[in-house]
Amino acid sequence: MPDNLLLSSPPLPELPAAYFPATTPPAYSRADFGPDFHWGAACAAYQVEGAWQQQGKGPSIWDEFTRRPKAIARGEHARVSTDFYHRYEQDLDLAQGLGLTDFRFSVSWPRVLPEGLGAPNRRGLDFYDRLVDACLERELRPWLTVYHWDLPAALQQRGGWTNRAVVGWLADYAQLLARHLGDRVQHWMVLNEPMVFVGAGHALGVHAPGKRSLPAFLAAAHHATLAQAEGGRALRAALPASARIGTTFSCSYCTPARPGQAGSEAATRRVDALLNRLFVEPALGLGYPTQELPALGWLLRRYQQPGDVERMRFDFDFWGIQNYTREVVRRAPWLPLVGAALVPPAQRGVPVSAMNWEVFPESIYEMLKQYAAYPGAPELVVTESGLALPDEAAHGRVPDAARTAYYQAAIGQVLRARREGVNVQGYFPWSFTDNFEWAEGYRPRFGLVHVDYETQVRTVKDSARWYQQFLAGAEVRVPRPA
Repeated sequence: MPDNLLLSSPPLPELPAAYFPATTPPAYSRADFGPDFHWGAACAAYQVEGAWQQQGKGPSIWDEFTRRPKAIARGEHARVSTDFYHRYEQDLDLAQGLGLTDFRFSVSWPRVLPEGLGAPNRRGLDFYDRLVDACLERELRPWLTVYHWDLPAALQQRGGWTNRAVVGWLADYAQLLARHLGDRVQHWMVLNEPMVFVGAGHALGVHAPGKRSLPAFLAAAHHATLAQAEGGRALRAALPASARIGTTFSCSYCTPARPGQAGSEAATRRVDALLNRLFVEPALGLGYPTQELPALGWLLRRYQQPGDVERMRFDFDFWGIQNYTREVVRRAPWLPLVGAALVPPAQRGVPVSAMNWEVFPESIYEMLKQYAAYPGAPELVVTESGLALPDEAAHGRVPDAARTAYYQAAIGQVLRARREGVNVQGYFPWSFTDNFEWAEGYRPRFGLVHVDYETQVRTVKDSARWYQQFLAGAEVRVPRPA
């Protein structure tokens, strides 16, 4: 792709000052982050690959969950999605043309191990061989996520994440990938957002496997915490010493609905412990945050075995931080586990995304500071950050000024954290292309690149053109209110 193909587009519109927090640096450029900072974009196997029954792939829990009536908005599914399985070279050409240095993707567990265990599917491994090689041919550093929510259905039949055996299943799968791709992939992540696949899938029932059970949630949480560490050890044993091993955490900055009120402040600490600390602190050897969440004592009595505190500990080379919003918390003592509730954005009159999440770029700064404050915290990388909008393509363009403004504000907040001493070394917009957004289906669009799901035509959005210009050295000048 010619270097100037995307830069030749018309100039981008001026962005309103209202999009930018006052704490955003007034001007910055890529050079302010140094030459070794990672600039990428992200995707995930189930959300983009399609090819759901091709070349030996087995069913996943999401293949089964999407068949349930009313499980997914408008009855949508990911059997084709963006057809990345067949179109990955086209998408990587676009990534190269945008000037990305890194590309994050995940491996589909049931594509590689159709039954979750046993003999690997050679054709599935061959696809990831081709994908990794295609990244390297385009000078895109591959970042591989071992598990991004698509558990093989065969393992769910054996209890899935509620079965302690999943810890070994995940470790064996991770080691298989490391032995096969470790000569070419430098950056590895064990799990993607355990709080989401455990909570939404086992407590709320809105994600696969669709369980609504506190015992299932607690069992899955403990086993995921063990698995992220055992998976890290499996990768460490199989990869070259130069490999970088991490895992990713979803996080949301939590603030009280009534600042200064003791009950509201305490409720906020409980929600923060659940959303932002539950999987982080065990990795540091600190155990679970039981002081704020006494209900976890039931988990410890029922599921934790002698030696588990040490087994849950692993010295990751980096943590992937994935942030989209903040949460405002109020007391709700009648609710289980946390005795608190989240105040919906609609009740607060704040701007929201197409996911109905508050647009609050400062959240990323707050969470980087919070995680960096842990003694022994590793390097941080923002492995997901983005804004969902109801984008539409017209005449070869997708105007998405709000997303451009969000990225400028969010990246500015990352720079703010770096200038205050936080060791954050990368930024990956979610997502590279529009994709299947789980229970929300296809309507919310996060991508830098628009996808017409009927024709599979890709259209580079205005936000992607801005990102390319930024990566080419253009300065961001943040507008200020008059």
